[in-house]
Amino acid sequence: MLSGTSEEEKKEGLSMSNFEVLIVSKGHPYDHNAFIAMFEAFEGVTATLVELPAAIAVLAAPSAARYDVVFFYDMSGIPGVGLTHDDTDAGGQPSREYAAAINALLERGTGLMLVNHATVSWPHWPLWRTISGSPFMLSEGELDGRRVPGSGYRGAHGPLPNATVQVSPASDHPAIAEIGDGFEITDELYLKTADFEASVMPLLRADYAFVAENFSPPPLAPAEEQATWSHPPGSNLLAWANAAGNSPVIVSELGDGPATYENPGYRRFLAASLRWLASDASRAWAREWRQSRTGSR
Repeated sequence: MLSGTSEEEKKEGLSMSNFEVLIVSKGHPYDHNAFIAMFEAFEGVTATLVELPAAIAVLAAPSAARYDVVFFYDMSGIPGVGLTHDDTDAGGQPSREYAAAINALLERGTGLMLVNHATVSWPHWPLWRTISGSPFMLSEGELDGRRVPGSGYRGAHGPLPNATVQVSPASDHPAIAEIGDGFEITDELYLKTADFEASVMPLLRADYAFVAENFSPPPLAPAEEQATWSHPPGSNLLAWANAAGNSPVIVSELGDGPATYENPGYRRFLAASLRWLASDASRAWAREWRQSRTGSR
């Protein structure tokens, strides 16, 4: 559980004792009970989980304004994968209702958190990549005007298993104020291009060699691409903060399964991230961050 709130945190506007989180899921298997148990351990957090496509109606309703944070744990928007759960069209674009609901969140300034497989959702929807800030590519293609390879993958569902890494704080952001020098964790890792770091606020890094020989080819890429896949050395950034519209955003590639859900260091990071995203301080940060990045992706 979260420890007591410090005087410094109160000054930063992080002392909200109770707030509501809407969890959006579907499209990727996970241990539901272990996942929910993690949220139940967080003091002051009321979490409601709704699966797609029902989540579209919840997000589109005026009552969506009650939620302080929306936590995305779905894998959506990938043509040919899970078309029955997210109303994706054949070109990988969302329905008008879903796009309008997401834009309403950004206009309202609702805190958003994208975790694990949600960071690779909607690869053909420009707004989602703006929200996530992630350069992850499910296959070779164009990214920011240049051709890049599909991103590497290391995880329980592929040829190479999850890796154990030491995670260290990468800034003095409030979301990582409670993790000390970091923590060890075993989880999925992704190999992606490194230049995206200039557009986000680094939060967590791994002491791991992010090079092609430590990763598998992207599992959803065509067979011929997998057979010849290569990738330049990539970023070791595992979590970062971003801003989209009026919303503060935290993205965490960590978060695949029970070993992560139960990790004390990860729980401290997640709880502090949610608390920050629910605060007025995070929305002020989003405005400042967006203004400082005017002209960048």
